[in-house]
Amino acid sequence: MVYMFSFLRKASFTMKIHCFQRNFSVSSSSLVPVQLPSQMETHFWYILPDEVKSATLLNQYLEILSPCEKENVLRMHGDHLKKTALLARALVRTTIARYQINSQVSPTSLKFRKNIYGKPELDWQDHYDWNTPPLHFNISHTSSLIACGVTLDSPIGIDVEEKQRMTKNNILSFARRYFSSGEVESLTIISDPEIQRQEFLKLWTLKEAYVKALGRGFSAAPFKNFTIRFRDATNKDLHIYGNSNSKEGERRRRRIKASEIIVESSDDQKNLTSNWQFALLELSGSHYASICKKKDDNNTVQGKGCVPMKLTVRKTIPFVEDKCISGKDALVLVGGL
Repeated sequence: MVYMFSFLRKASFTMKIHCFQRNFSVSSSSLVPVQLPSQMETHFWYILPDEVKSATLLNQYLEILSPCEKENVLRMHGDHLKKTALLARALVRTTIARYQINSQVSPTSLKFRKNIYGKPELDWQDHYDWNTPPLHFNISHTSSLIACGVTLDSPIGIDVEEKQRMTKNNILSFARRYFSSGEVESLTIISDPEIQRQEFLKLWTLKEAYVKALGRGFSAAPFKNFTIRFRDATNKDLHIYGNSNSKEGERRRRRIKASEIIVESSDDQKNLTSNWQFALLELSGSHYASICKKKDDNNTVQGKGCVPMKLTVRKTIPFVEDKCISGKDALVLVGGL
């Protein structure tokens, strides 16, 4: 059945969707409040578009968008692209609104601006009468997963990719076009085509996350200008907060082996960019997710360097349900932290 987003009065905007067998009662008050992340912490929210099938819920998401955002959604070609664009903007608005910054802040009241390179940022100019927290966010999506990362007082960039993503060209040919010589060399020595493809995807997501954290994007920070490297695996404390057979927010801490991820300048191979932290995750066995966050200069332990990033991962359907993700079947740390 085709459902019309009737309140927009746009005959061209239809989507083929099948209703959930659940009834939804949706309102801004149904967003569960969340505490602001600490300066050491990153919040990672994601939504699976295939799980959002209610016409009522999609209409609710449209209602919280700005007129400009609605028009951008309408300009997308095809129902799937329209839905992806709609969910991406709804995820950002509902995620930021959860932090209970002020009673005046709701999903609809949030305003955004772009930096000179086009990276979206929060615009608090209408809230000059109270102190606004320096929240940073970044969003990324594939056709099957949409994610939003949030930090406090620290620039962030994220990227997500499907593990089954294929490239039109040969992996090495594609890598030679976009990657640094060091990265191409590391891929060349991998003889197994599938492992080579997976390593390519990991590098791609990390490089995307880095240039997005810089706030510049691909055009202003070409991938060839820097190299992502994995240092030898070491035992680390993994700080992931989840809800696996326990109450919300209980910390799960375990000892793991994970490669440290660093950025190396192609202009000076000995100059390591040390003021960024990375995390490379595998979500539900189907996606890679990379997070790049600027380190807090004050967040160090004498003799031990920077304190590891604390990561909270939540799967959500805004206005319906939220679930903290933990456990090796749903979330695997590949590297970083």
